[in-house]
Amino acid sequence: MYSQTEKSVLLLISSLASFLVPYTVSSLNVALPAIGSSFGLDAVTLGWVTTAYLLIAAVFMLPFGKLADIYGRKRVFIIGTILFAIGSLLAAISWSGSVIIIARMIQGLGGAMVFSTSMAIVTVVFPPGERGRAIGIITATVYAGLSLGPVLGGFLTQMYGWPSIFIVNVPLALIVVVLTILFLHDEWKDLKSGFDSGGAVLYGCMLMGIMYGLTVLPSPASILWIGGGVAGGYLFFRWEQKQERPLIRLSTFRTNRTFLCSNVAAMINYAVVFAVGFLVSLSLQYTRGFDPATTGMILLAQPLVQTVVSPLAGKASDSVEPAIIATLGMAATTIGLGVLLIVLPSGSVLWILAGLVILGLGYGLFSSPNTNAIMSSVEVTDLGMASGMVSTMRTVGQLISLAIAMMVFSVVIGTVEITPDVYHQLEQSTSIIFIICIGLGILGIFTSYVRGTVRNHESEE
Repeated sequence: MYSQTEKSVLLLISSLASFLVPYTVSSLNVALPAIGSSFGLDAVTLGWVTTAYLLIAAVFMLPFGKLADIYGRKRVFIIGTILFAIGSLLAAISWSGSVIIIARMIQGLGGAMVFSTSMAIVTVVFPPGERGRAIGIITATVYAGLSLGPVLGGFLTQMYGWPSIFIVNVPLALIVVVLTILFLHDEWKDLKSGFDSGGAVLYGCMLMGIMYGLTVLPSPASILWIGGGVAGGYLFFRWEQKQERPLIRLSTFRTNRTFLCSNVAAMINYAVVFAVGFLVSLSLQYTRGFDPATTGMILLAQPLVQTVVSPLAGKASDSVEPAIIATLGMAATTIGLGVLLIVLPSGSVLWILAGLVILGLGYGLFSSPNTNAIMSSVEVTDLGMASGMVSTMRTVGQLISLAIAMMVFSVVIGTVEITPDVYHQLEQSTSIIFIICIGLGILGIFTSYVRGTVRNHESEE
């Protein structure tokens, strides 16, 4: 049992760490045109500044979640925060596009360690009656990072240059490390549970092949990468069935419909939403001529609403079935995408803000209840795996979102630098991407609706 003070400190530490990554992602959206100009990057290569982080994070989140269950969540959490700070520093001093992409990969490694442990730490401390509220607060902190990112990123980029958005991460990460060392004394570990290294390698090959293949579509090499990833997936599932202590308990997916559908719904949710900030930022700055600071203020609408709604939705999911709230959220998200599809090319800024507000409402209603459903549907021994899976689904969804965008850009625009000559193609690409995401959103509504309930499991805890 934890005292209220210990719970508050733990929640503060997890929230601070959870702030860093989304802040970097959202501030980076505003800074991407400036980064592209600095290094002369085309649209596809510029997308890799974001994709590199997501690809590495997706591959390592689940293995780090399992390692945290075995060797200690506190240890993995601290190392991850330090790595994220190192990656941020390298990104700030980058002298080429290749270097900043490598720095983003290091950030991805650190981010995988942080996000695969933070939710597990909170879940084991807070009982079911308090868990939704705690998860809602952490989710709100994530959205606070998303909210402040465009504003701070736009201001810092305009006043001090894009490297400054990475420098801010370093002192914040150090604060998290110091607080964790000083105040987080409890450690949960299961040294008797061995690590499935073979499964981790096959899992990494599966995700790397499929996710990288998606990002290089429609090139012929994409078929080879995706085919290799599918083959790796087949070997991974065969391997896991034979392991006494597998990386993933496949039986959890077969017998726990809530866990399966909630994770799939999470992946779809992030797939339809993540590229929105990237697309709206490019549209406003390139085709409408807005400066980074103004663009950041407009993009603030979505995460600001998410920050307000998320803790309320999380708290509500402690008493109301999470599936109901999350499904309503997915529906609102899809409606918001439809509004943006219509108004982004030539509509007024007020209509764009309306679309972003609806999108933020849906996102906030979905995320906390959905995460609560996932974390409440497994036993305590699998919390690290579940936390890693939540983060993996988020990152895979984000990567799918960017892969869709990059694929459409490759087909419609090609590998040329974004200039006024291709602004019309940029608008065409954006509309196509939104249509694809709306279709996925409809699928997400169905997946969220059929997940089942988690109340019976919670009553047993």
